[in-house]
Amino acid sequence: FHLPRLFLSLALLLPLAPAARARGDAPGFLGARELEAAVAALPQPPAEGSLGAQADLEAVLQAQAWRSDADAAWARAVDRQTAFLLAPALDRPFAPGSLPRVEALLLVLKRDIHAASSLAKRRFQRTRPYRLDPRVKPCVELPSASSFSYPSGHSLQAFTWAQVLGEVFPERREALLERAHRMAWGRILGGVHFPSDVVGGRLLAERLLEALRRSPAFREAVAACRREAEALALRRAG
Repeated sequence: FHLPRLFLSLALLLPLAPAARARGDAPGFLGARELEAAVAALPQPPAEGSLGAQADLEAVLQAQAWRSDADAAWARAVDRQTAFLLAPALDRPFAPGSLPRVEALLLVLKRDIHAASSLAKRRFQRTRPYRLDPRVKPCVELPSASSFSYPSGHSLQAFTWAQVLGEVFPERREALLERAHRMAWGRILGGVHFPSDVVGGRLLAERLLEALRRSPAFREAVAACRREAEALALRRAG
């Protein structure tokens, strides 16, 4: 999200997360207990040295061996973490400023996504592929030295965005999830995640969505976004 629109987004999100404001937290829909429950539902990643871990590494190395310039460009685009990469999955314009309430909703969700990702990474503490094997040559900016591999935070974010946009645009849900899968694969192409990290991000996104659907504030926010999208469609049709 670009800074000039940040203040508008913050104004729009004020009514979206009253429970979080009442707790004194940063804006978000989920509390610590809900986040911990979502992370606790994640399966363990393959143990280092196991057959599953060796298969994971082989997949990363083969993706690297076949990585084209276009693949590397896609991995770098995904690395920038923008929800607008999902735009081709929608049947309407989705660009900065086109749907301010939708942007505001995704901005609120960043708190929950970041908190869940940090909690999970600290719990599992899996070594990233390029630190485990020097044959892995990433083509994207390296994560911080303290950042762990499982689950993939980028994948968690892509799938959460896709699922939530699927709540706003239910007729585009499958296309959004297909696009999120492609975004998640960009982390393997980039050389910074194993396939099971990406699957872990998807599974955690599914657990977050289950919790979000129980939040009245989230449901109200989705309803407001639907009204915004419908109004924009009517204006364009007229």
